[in-house]
Amino acid sequence: MALFEVFQTTFFLTLLSLRTYQSEVLAEHLPLTPVSLNVSTNSAHQSLHLQWTVQNLPYHQELKMVFQIQISRIETSNVIWVGNYSTTVKWNQVLHWSWESELPLECATHFVRIKSAVDDARFHEPNFWSNWSSWEEVNVQDSLGQDILFVFPKDKLVEEGANVTICYVSRNIQNNVSCYWEGKQIYGEQLDPHVSVFHLSSVPFIRKTGADMYCEVSQGSVSKGIKGIVLFVSKVLEEPKDFSCETQDFKTLHCTWDPGVDTALGWSKQPSQSYTLFESFSGEKKLCTHKNWCNWQITQDSQETYNLTLIAENYLRKRSVNILFNLTHRVYPMNPFSVNFENVNATNAKMTWKVHSMKKDFTYLCQIELYGEGKMMQQYNVSIKVNGEYFLSELEPATEYMAQVRCADASHFRKWSQWSGQNFTTLEAAPSEAPDVWRNVNSEPGSHIVTLFWKPLSKWHAKGKILFYSVVVENLDKPSRPELHSVPAPAKSTKLTLDQRSYRIWVTASNSVGTSPASVIVISADPENQEVEEERIADTEGGFSLSWKPQPGDVVGYVVDWCDHPQYTLCDLQWKNVGPNATSTVISTDAFRPGVRYNFRIYGLSTKRIACLLEKKTGYSQELAPSDNPHVLVDKLTSHSFTLSWKYYSTESQPGFIQGYHVYLKSKARQCHPRFEKAILSDGSECCKYKIDNPEEKALIVDNLKPKSFYEFFVTPFTSAGEGPNATFTKVTTPDEHSSMLIYILLPMFFCFLLIMIVCYLKSQWIKETCYPDIPDPYKSSILSLIKFKEKPHLTIMNVSDCIPDAIEVVSKPEGTKIQFRKSLTETELTKPNYLYLLPTEKNYSGPGPFICFENLTYNQAASDSGFCGHVPVPLKLPPSQLGLMISPENVQKSLEKNYMNSLGEISAGETSLNYVSQLALPTSGDKDSLPTNPVEPPHCSEYKRQMAVPLCLASPPPTENTSLSSITLLNPGEHYR
Repeated sequence: MALFEVFQTTFFLTLLSLRTYQSEVLAEHLPLTPVSLNVSTNSAHQSLHLQWTVQNLPYHQELKMVFQIQISRIETSNVIWVGNYSTTVKWNQVLHWSWESELPLECATHFVRIKSAVDDARFHEPNFWSNWSSWEEVNVQDSLGQDILFVFPKDKLVEEGANVTICYVSRNIQNNVSCYWEGKQIYGEQLDPHVSVFHLSSVPFIRKTGADMYCEVSQGSVSKGIKGIVLFVSKVLEEPKDFSCETQDFKTLHCTWDPGVDTALGWSKQPSQSYTLFESFSGEKKLCTHKNWCNWQITQDSQETYNLTLIAENYLRKRSVNILFNLTHRVYPMNPFSVNFENVNATNAKMTWKVHSMKKDFTYLCQIELYGEGKMMQQYNVSIKVNGEYFLSELEPATEYMAQVRCADASHFRKWSQWSGQNFTTLEAAPSEAPDVWRNVNSEPGSHIVTLFWKPLSKWHAKGKILFYSVVVENLDKPSRPELHSVPAPAKSTKLTLDQRSYRIWVTASNSVGTSPASVIVISADPENQEVEEERIADTEGGFSLSWKPQPGDVVGYVVDWCDHPQYTLCDLQWKNVGPNATSTVISTDAFRPGVRYNFRIYGLSTKRIACLLEKKTGYSQELAPSDNPHVLVDKLTSHSFTLSWKYYSTESQPGFIQGYHVYLKSKARQCHPRFEKAILSDGSECCKYKIDNPEEKALIVDNLKPKSFYEFFVTPFTSAGEGPNATFTKVTTPDEHSSMLIYILLPMFFCFLLIMIVCYLKSQWIKETCYPDIPDPYKSSILSLIKFKEKPHLTIMNVSDCIPDAIEVVSKPEGTKIQFRKSLTETELTKPNYLYLLPTEKNYSGPGPFICFENLTYNQAASDSGFCGHVPVPLKLPPSQLGLMISPENVQKSLEKNYMNSLGEISAGETSLNYVSQLALPTSGDKDSLPTNPVEPPHCSEYKRQMAVPLCLASPPPTENTSLSSITLLNPGEHYR
């Protein structure tokens, strides 16, 4: 039996070896040529799909074979790709292979053929290739429609940065085709008369809706149509970053990652990439519904190690990332909860909290942080199982704190939980420090005005909210009950009016719990020394460096005070306390501003808390250029000089110490005068500049000028930071030098004339009475009082003593002629006491009425001065009967009553009037012959010269050669008197 089994085994082995040999011989000598080659196309993916079988393959045999594939384009001789494909081939097996073309398949005809060879290790002899299969032609253009233009590929999807080939197919070679990529014309190469190809390198991502490519076909100048495609370019799919998984309750793994850019495109061409979790130990897989996190359920078995792979995938690419971890090392605890504070007082508090339960024997490590005033004050660590508590100590009273807690796995620390916290406030305590107090004393007659200032206590020293300040005033010179003043918070000052005695003042601060220690300050009865000389200082790096001489005797310290805002009316007094051994300090604060002058006072404090003023300092934190220029007046303008002055320019309010002034001068000559130097202004113009180095010198005499010349000037101050603002030049013109001399002459004359006019005006009445007095009215003469008037007896005005007439001239005008009568008085007649002479009027006298003549020396100054009347005797040509004189007063009265009053009283108004005729009128040239050869020497005249009253109705006869008009010509009615 055993022998049979051995025989059977040997037979089968021999038969198997024989068959193997036959197969090897068959494979070695028979060609295994690929047959039944079939090529199909996929335009969407621009790929050729091949399938074939192998001829002469032994039955039920498997051979490793290699196939070589050739692909030609347009012509079979134009091979564009050659490649090998290796696989294990079975008997009667249909093989498949795909090839993707860069050029769209519609753009050209493709040809494919294939050959094979055995690549099996069982054959030791050299391998031989089979014959090529016949060429398979692939022509997609035959399936296109009848349009005149086509553009390919249609709706292609590529990644950003890829290279893309585009072509168009034109049915008519006579057409002109222009192609554009995103509106910009592009140029390609022509494959044949109908096809052109465009190569786009590293296409960018433009928009989610794709990039546009279109071609326009035209024949001549006529457009035949437009065809185009949309090229979808997506962002490159990135590998997920920061992939991590952790658990908070040992039931769920929470995995998170950073997905990177989203590769989704519009119109659902490509949705967002998808994410899948795969666990290799269990073989489970889960499709995630979120882009950046996913939960994995933990099984209740004993699995503690996990190997998770996260796979990101879209239409074009697939990415993956893997992590391997132990579950107990991936614990991320949940946040603590129920945080509370118990037994809170001024300095202590108890904090409690709770945590979520985990698996058995799980221990938490918790961390506590205490914050106050916005910064961390304390930090503590504590281990707990379920509930936690901690005692907080060394807290500040009346302070708001914030305490927070977080926890982690104490066994395998990985990560802290989130913070959970709560605020609490400690209780108040009595203030622990005395207020910092200072004072300002203003002395007035009989009193001191004391203003107390104090700085608010810091929160650490106040120990709560300050409610009020107590000010106690004690008189040191006169024992009395102290005065208490309560100042409500938040006031920082109070004003006291004290007499000129010494006082001690206590200041304390109080809150709801208690009162602070007291600050003590003493006000001396002596007035404060204000005669200390002020010294200028410079700033040092944004502050002021102050120094002073040490004070002899016992000094408990020094105080430096100043105003934060000195330009305001109310001074915000600030001060700094310095130790007794210090002789310098630096005052630096953010309140100091450039261009503001600050005044510092340095006091020494004695052991009795009495302040003594030692020194004064003044300075700027930063000097600036002057803010304004002075108002300049021009004085003493002459033809060769003028004076500029600015006396009322204030230097105290300027943003720097005024060091002097610059005087700028312009002239048409463009030549600088002595003491001036050339300068260039900011506008590039040239001028002359004079520098005044003394700020107290506020005047300048500009001399050596030319008469009748035009000059311009302006004055600006300067500090260490620069000059004042640019100003408009003021114009001035020097006068002519002769005109000044005329002024010197004309001005005194004008003033003298003006003085004379004023005196004349004031003495006008005296001048009038002296030079041209009023002419007396003959009807008001006292001589008329002798006449008994029938009417108007009130006409008597003049007195005899005022006017003594010496002659009367009666002129009678016959009808048609003018006759002048004149009576010359003889010396004997003048000596008579009767001074009025009346011509007799006879009954048969038909002439006009008589008139009266008076003497008035006003009209003959020569006669008045000589004392004689200028009477010129004129011979009368009238009949003697008409020349009779009435010497006696009775005759005068009778004549006047009989004739004169009849003439005056009975003649109506308008027919008779009186004219005054000078009796000193000299005879005309025609009267020289009529003068007597031996005229009687005229006697001494009375005070008044002769005048006469002539009725206006009378007219003088026309003058003749022998006629003399010694006084006046009488006019007919209606004629004018000249």
